[in-house]
Amino acid sequence: MARCLELAEKGMGAVVPNPLVGCVIVHEGKIIGEGYHGRYGEAHAEVNAISSVRETGRLADSTLYVNLEPCSHHGKTPPCSSLILEKKIPKLVVGTADPNPRVSGAGIEVLEKAGVRVKSGVLEKECRDLNRRFFKYHRDKKPWIILKWARTRDGFIDRERTGDDPEGVNWITGPEARQLVHRWRSEEQAILVGTRTVILDNPELTVRDWKGKNPLRLVIDREGKLSPQGKIFNNEADSLVFTSKPMKNFERVKYITVPEGSDYIEVILKQLYAQEIQSLIVEGGAQLLDAFIQQGLWDEARIFTGSQLFGSGIPSPEINGDPAGKFSLGRDLLEIYRNS
Repeated sequence: MARCLELAEKGMGAVVPNPLVGCVIVHEGKIIGEGYHGRYGEAHAEVNAISSVRETGRLADSTLYVNLEPCSHHGKTPPCSSLILEKKIPKLVVGTADPNPRVSGAGIEVLEKAGVRVKSGVLEKECRDLNRRFFKYHRDKKPWIILKWARTRDGFIDRERTGDDPEGVNWITGPEARQLVHRWRSEEQAILVGTRTVILDNPELTVRDWKGKNPLRLVIDREGKLSPQGKIFNNEADSLVFTSKPMKNFERVKYITVPEGSDYIEVILKQLYAQEIQSLIVEGGAQLLDAFIQQGLWDEARIFTGSQLFGSGIPSPEINGDPAGKFSLGRDLLEIYRNS
């Protein structure tokens, strides 16, 4: 099962809205087949693992391990449970049941009724954690929310700046941290910033220092202040703008009108659920990050602490509790927090 998880992770950023799944086939104590779901719309992990077995006659005396319950419905591909029965695989070990209502125990039930011996709940915590985005989306009808920011050693997220400030981005972290952030963007489906961040930093919010797909870019522009010439509106990725000022869509930019007095965060999360977006990175600024923290609407916080000192500026948001992990990247410290 641990090997299933290793294989499943290879599909990170490429299989959504499907889950990350790895599969291992064992015959007489030896692995004879492996596979994982590599891209949305293509073959599932079980199909790839079964296809990798050279001596197919061994399948009828093998055990199939998979970190998530095999599907039992027709989607982009045929159901994996049918293939398992077709190949007469007698034993199945499952990490965790599938939270998707279209599956949700039906895959295991089909196989058990056909005589397959099923053991479930192996490394269940680890299997759920790997697909935490998928579980959160189907369980709570919300994306997995990651808050990310960098702060100086003396606790500031930015200097005090105005829209006319020629200085541009006040980098706090080094190149290692910035490359990691681009990797994170390739792994998640959407990224959100506020108006001030766009005006002062003119960010592109794309994957430039890492190979992968650009996330859907979201920006809050309550009063329609932002120039369509900003980098966030280029053709490198799609953008959604949430505003109270009705505006016309253009190229790859779509405007979502938010009624006066509405909770912008609530509107954004509902929009993302409707678009099957399972994960969101909130990159700032401080006011937007604080709003998510105050409402308890976050699952992970990824906080960099750089070596710089600003002396004064905009205070960093605060997260209570101890970090789940600490890592060094160049001269920077990364702390990961989980919202229990």
